[in-house]
Amino acid sequence: IDFCQGNRDRVIDYVKDKYGRHAVSQIATFGTMAAKAALRDIGRVLGMGYGQVDSIAKLIPAPPGKTVTLAKLPENFDPAKEKMIYARHEAPEIDQREAQEEEVAELLKLAARVEGMVRNIGMHAGGVLIAPGKITDFCPQYQQPGSNSAVSQYDKDDVEAVGLVKFDFLGLATLTILELAKDFIIARYPAQKDFSFETIPLDDRKTYDLFSKGLTESVFQFESSGMQRMLKDAKPSRLEDLIALNALYRPGPMDLIPTFVARKHGKEVVVYPHPLTEPVLAETYGIMVYQEQVMQTAQVLGGYSLGGADMLRRAMGKKKAEEMAEHRAIFRKGAAVNGLDEKQADEVFDLMEKFAGYGFNKSHAAAYSLLAYHTGWLKVHFTAEFFAANMTIEMDDTDKLKVLLNDAKLFGIAFEPPNVNLGVHRFEPITNKLINYGLGAIKGTGKGAIDSIVAVRKAGGDFKSFYDFCKRIDRKAVNKRVVDALIKAGAFDALEPDRARLLASVARGYTHAETQEANADQGGLFDFGDSHASSTAEPDLVDAAPWSIKERLTLEKTAIGYYLSGHLFDQSGEEVRRMVKRRVANIEDAAQNREVVMLAGIVSDLRVINGNRGRVAIFKLDDKSDFIEAVANEELLNAHKELFVDDELLILQGKVQMDRFAGGYRFNVQAAWDLAGARARFGKYFYVPVRAKLPALQEVIKQWPARRVDSEQGQVVQGLKMLTHHFLMGEQAGAEFKIELGEDSRFWPCDEALAQLRQATLDTQPGPLSQIIYD
Repeated sequence: IDFCQGNRDRVIDYVKDKYGRHAVSQIATFGTMAAKAALRDIGRVLGMGYGQVDSIAKLIPAPPGKTVTLAKLPENFDPAKEKMIYARHEAPEIDQREAQEEEVAELLKLAARVEGMVRNIGMHAGGVLIAPGKITDFCPQYQQPGSNSAVSQYDKDDVEAVGLVKFDFLGLATLTILELAKDFIIARYPAQKDFSFETIPLDDRKTYDLFSKGLTESVFQFESSGMQRMLKDAKPSRLEDLIALNALYRPGPMDLIPTFVARKHGKEVVVYPHPLTEPVLAETYGIMVYQEQVMQTAQVLGGYSLGGADMLRRAMGKKKAEEMAEHRAIFRKGAAVNGLDEKQADEVFDLMEKFAGYGFNKSHAAAYSLLAYHTGWLKVHFTAEFFAANMTIEMDDTDKLKVLLNDAKLFGIAFEPPNVNLGVHRFEPITNKLINYGLGAIKGTGKGAIDSIVAVRKAGGDFKSFYDFCKRIDRKAVNKRVVDALIKAGAFDALEPDRARLLASVARGYTHAETQEANADQGGLFDFGDSHASSTAEPDLVDAAPWSIKERLTLEKTAIGYYLSGHLFDQSGEEVRRMVKRRVANIEDAAQNREVVMLAGIVSDLRVINGNRGRVAIFKLDDKSDFIEAVANEELLNAHKELFVDDELLILQGKVQMDRFAGGYRFNVQAAWDLAGARARFGKYFYVPVRAKLPALQEVIKQWPARRVDSEQGQVVQGLKMLTHHFLMGEQAGAEFKIELGEDSRFWPCDEALAQLRQATLDTQPGPLSQIIYD
């Protein structure tokens, strides 16, 4: 049974009180060492540095629901047939590191030996035993030091083997989200004081439109991309459709989805195994979807009792030949009474057997689909409450928060950025289209610290300055690390927009606050009630060089998990647009014409996978106008390994094509450059204005020389040539001339080189600035 996550403990306490604490216990789990955990543990024992071990651990893939091993690849290894994921196959760098570094070889050898061993004892998330008497009459118990609840010493399989009944009290986040959203609705709308999900209509057109358009991100059971594609095809129009699609979308029955969709939309004739099965199969257009339908067919055609039909279902599930032969004879006999000959009876029986193997329990699908409908209805009618509740529950998962944030923007929802004068721990709806960003979602804060800040603010009003904040807060509850995180996240921007100076002033703020506290009872000699007197005046913020857009956003990402106040593309967007005119949002014609195009953007969600044609990098390329999924092949990946990393700005050349599987477009990359490489490739020359004397250009060329790369045409020099523009002074004022400095002036145009050149050519005289000329 699924319960609200926040109230699951209450259910377990109820069961303990109801049946006696001596008769109720939770179940032990034995945690084993997975590949990454084994590496990290062995690394600690060997005394290796964290960074060194982490660099190996990060190579280990972690596909959901799959077991990964460090073991060597077996002979005749076939990845298509293997259920186990071999880390060495997915990441060949592991073998390379093992061959090159003796310490890494020892680490991998020992980690492979301890992999899979029991590491610790824990408690099953939902497993509860209820015994007919004392639990200890049936199995031993274990209680962790400091805990007040015991667990069985047997795991989930062994407790069943000794005859105990195992109950699953699962915590379901969706129920918690719906409960929290309900609280938001009642708080914001006095007319909704009696709001209840149980009373909402089940035929709401707007809700079914949401499902039909596949806009079901964070809608329970229907949020995967595969589900969304299926919904767009199926266009459900009633609860029964949602129940059927929920049951069909799993291995086995998935093959029937196209038939279900075609029959629903009248593109295919609905055919029943026998006219008598029409009342049983009408709601699923003649297709057996549920276990209950198999049982009802056995009743209607084979004359089974309800209990007998359940026994048939179980026998079909177990696929025991002897039992099946007995049931086939019983079914033939019953079917003969209904006018079916032996051949017809066997055809229906074979059909039932096929569906019973993977048929889903309808009561389960119905309960889940009703919850899905409630979630979808909430997303349509109380959108701000839906996203605020979801983001509050997902507060610790920054990847999920980012997905929700982007989805919310599709629905016209905006966010009030983190603000110490507005924010509380959770996300809260302010209006139908505006949500207050939850301060609890900032990494390194914690509920206690945020609640303490909110309590101080409620008691004494808004904070008037950074120093006012430091003075009023409980500095034991809110330490400097919390304040650092709040600054990086932009929570003080309304008080002081210069985050660099604020971060440099945290220690000064705390020192000033402590000094004020110590001197609270000692008035200054010349104060005379003047609040601006020297003893109470706030000191200046510490001077610090302002951050670039990239610095500010990178630090913001460490605090929030993604970029909230801006986009990394802004750092160089103006310059990039001089090379790459086409925006990602305008690629339809490129896909239709199949021409080679250039795109630029920031790399995100990068993953390297083993495809049919070798290793490929798949990532999102985002230029602020939109993003596109891009793919780089193994050859390109090996040639530019240092470029393909998250948050890197890349200029790419390739072809855009329709992605029929996922929908939308895909960009097949043929060439890649970082910003410096693109400047060298597409820049005409670096323009140097000379007004007084020639700057020290030779130093820049020497420090950042052009790169020599071997290619099919021989050695190619990659760099940017210089062009000097001389403005003559004195008697010849007004005269000017340009000199192109030739091949020897080529240099590598990285940001540092350009900054040094610009500094060297700065002149007080008015005139053009040094810059890269692209055309």
